[in-house]
Amino acid sequence: VQLVESGGGLVQPGASLRLSCAASGFTFGAYAMSWFRQAPGKGREWVAAINSGGGSTNSADSVRGRFTTPRDNAKNTLHQQMNSLRPEDTAVYYCETYRASCGPAWGQGTQVTVSS
Repeated sequence: VQLVESGGGLVQPGASLRLSCAASGFTFGAYAMSWFRQAPGKGREWVAAINSGGGSTNSADSVRGRFTTPRDNAKNTLHQQMNSLRPEDTAVYYCETYRASCGPAWGQGTQVTVSS
């Protein structure tokens, strides 16, 4: 399993970013996917999830209404569209998939910094 995140950067409050997670080494379209984040000095926090077919999503209260989590199963890619970014969204963002036979698999993360 390989997950590679991209799209992070430094933006001002109120800006938008679109993260991507390129997946390989497993049948991407058969598994739910999630985004997590980890802010400096804090534990890893669940952000959002999408089911295997892409028809059902859920997200943490802190991002609901600002973040969406589409996926493209034809391209084995997960996205996270982040709008109205706030300084408290600053973190390293990770995509994750869980398989019962292997447990969770993570990417290396992409840094998002929201600062004026």
